[in-house]
Formats: sequence, C-alpha cells, structure tokens
Amino acid sequence: MIRVLAIGDINGEDGREYVYNSLGRIRSRYDIDFCVANGENTAEPNGITRDIAGTLTRCGVDVITMGNHTYDNKESAGVLEDFENVIRPLNFPPEAEGNGCTVCDIGKARIAVISLSGRVNMTPVDCPFHAVERLLPKTDADIVIVDMHAEATSEKLAMGHFLDGRVSCVFGTHTHVQTADERILPGGTGFICDLGMTGVENSVLGVKKEIIVSHFYNPVKRVRFEKAQGEVWFCGCIFEIDEKSGKTVLVERLRFNRLQ
Repeated sequence: MIRVLAIGDINGEDGREYVYNSLGRIRSRYDIDFCVANGENTAEPNGITRDIAGTLTRCGVDVITMGNHTYDNKESAGVLEDFENVIRPLNFPPEAEGNGCTVCDIGKARIAVISLSGRVNMTPVDCPFHAVERLLPKTDADIVIVDMHAEATSEKLAMGHFLDGRVSCVFGTHTHVQTADERILPGGTGFICDLGMTGVENSVLGVKKEIIVSHFYNPVKRVRFEKAQGEVWFCGCIFEIDEKSGKTVLVERLRFNRLQ
C-alpha cells in the first residue's frame, strides 16, 4: 500500500512556515510515502517563487500543483521551467510555461500527478475533461493522482465520477474551505471535493477578514487584499492506495492546528 498525503492550498507566509516546520513530523506520524500540495498561494500576493518551491521540496513535498493564480508572481514561470515537480493546470494554453503532469518513481510505484483547472466561474481555459482524457492513455504510472482546481463543487464531483476507475484519486482545491464528503467512488477512485486551506484560520480564505468584510459591505470601493497572520490550521487528506490495482482503499480527512 502507498499512503499519499494531499495538502490543501498553502496560503501565505504563515501557511508555508507551518508546512516547513511540521511536514516531517506529519509524514512520520501518518506513515506517508508521497506528498502533494497546492502551492499557488504560497507567495505574495500569489503564485510561487524559486525559494519557496525549493524549501517545500526539501521539507517533504514531492509534487507542487498550481491553479488559476499560477503566474501571479513574476518568478512563477521560471519556477515551472526549473522545477519538474511543480506543475500548472494541464488545460492551460499550450504556449504556457511548464507542464500539467509529472511522474515520480518512488521505488514501490510510479506515481503520476495531474493538475487541472475548472471553468465554472474561473479564468477561461480549455476543457479539463477532454484534456485529461487525452493524457491518460499516455501516462505510464501505477498510481494516478488528480488535483481539480475549481470553484464549483458540481464540476469537481463530475470530474471525480468521470475519472472513477481510471485514476487512483481526485481531490479538489481552490475554495480554501474543506468539504466533508471524502469517500471512495464505486470504481475505486478516492475523492474529496476540496482539501481546504493550510493557512490562518481567523481570516476569510487566508485574507485579512476586515478587508474582505469591507469589500462586501462597500463593493464599489477598491481594496488591496493582504494575507492574514495568526494561528494556522492544517488541512488535507490521506489516500491509501493499492499500487497493484491503482485503487484507493482508505480515505482519511485531516484538519488540525497543532500536531499532537
């Protein structure tokens, strides 16, 4: 069995520092073989930098997926070109820097990770369903993991059913709110609509709550979003996968502020 840890959107300095300092102990406690994390909000204001990508990799993140904020930081394009383990959504335009899939050999298994972006209330991109369907026959891996970075739970759940029995697990990112629908779909694919956010709990999706409240109270006034600071909650999910069949046999949702 391969135990995969998927970490919800790592948000800002406080979120990434929590992962830097705690991931080793989390991996040890839960006997993790492989770790995927969404890193599109790790930098300021969004995106990722070379330093952050390198530090996340050294502390135990095997693959970093991105999303609609992929290129919000001036370094992000270079990171995608320099780090094979940092991937942007597969269904971005073909001229976009980086790749939408990577394959890692961990000895016991070859693991493919695919990043997709939804289209409902998101930046217009190519169809994620057609994009992943074209890729799967070319993917040489024992285990296939899909990050569906999307706004609508309906679109994420539809992707889960579309890929059920064809990939090992599908998890959603982007909304920064963890859902309680973790399950194994009928064909053996592990699923959760959204992993949630690893970032400051006393905030609105990782942004200072006063700013967001003001934004909704007076929507015609422009405001600059700033990352919140404070106590961090870790959100993610463990998928235990049979490397012989590629099916998920156990799904465990994680949410805590301190590792006991």
